[in-house]
Amino acid sequence: MAHLQGRERAAYVQAMFDRIARRYDVMNRLMTFGRDQAWRRYVVKQAAVPTGGSLLDVATGTGDILFEALKKDSTLTGVGADFAAGMMRIGQRRRLGNRVTWSQADALSLPFADSTFDAVTSGYLMRNVIDVPGAFKEQLRVVKPGGRIVCLDTSPPPRNLLRPFILIHLRYIIPLLGRIVAGDNSAYTYLPESTQAFKTPEELADLMRGAGLQDVRFQRFMFGTMAVHTGTRPEGNV
Repeated sequence: MAHLQGRERAAYVQAMFDRIARRYDVMNRLMTFGRDQAWRRYVVKQAAVPTGGSLLDVATGTGDILFEALKKDSTLTGVGADFAAGMMRIGQRRRLGNRVTWSQADALSLPFADSTFDAVTSGYLMRNVIDVPGAFKEQLRVVKPGGRIVCLDTSPPPRNLLRPFILIHLRYIIPLLGRIVAGDNSAYTYLPESTQAFKTPEELADLMRGAGLQDVRFQRFMFGTMAVHTGTRPEGNV
């Protein structure tokens, strides 16, 4: 379903994540061989939230990034925003779930005032959103001047000797796992398709700069199929 565009795609993605919410965390562990938790810890490190500061996690899902941040600093104010309420309901029942403020929200129209948060993070948002520059601009709006925006997302497989093996994993292994573990072959066909159709790390970095972020950089993981991008809101007006 990666060919869907605009609001039709947004509606499909919202329904899909609600549908797979119960097995989402287990599937993430399996698809990434358990490495996704280390990437989330890296996201929290890059966010560099001051002690007792505030962190907004957009497309928070079940809250994994916020929970990692709260383990590091129990005084942190964590806010999770997602348009899939089913995902957040799973997070609310997890340990530390009561330490997060959960908000059902559209990443393109965040219900928060300008310059509210010390940092904004997201995990696997941008490849699913219908307006990537618009999503970055909204995050830029709600983060404080000097605050960081950190994005974890998939990247198309690099063209190297490992590419055929990565494509087998994306096209066959992940849908098979989705059918067996989550009972949803279509969702775990869409997710690999959206990965292959997404921006390269260099292209995503350019979009961040175009949205107004400075000091943009990225780090690749998992043979180049994952990347964490970090950018900073300039001091003064955006």
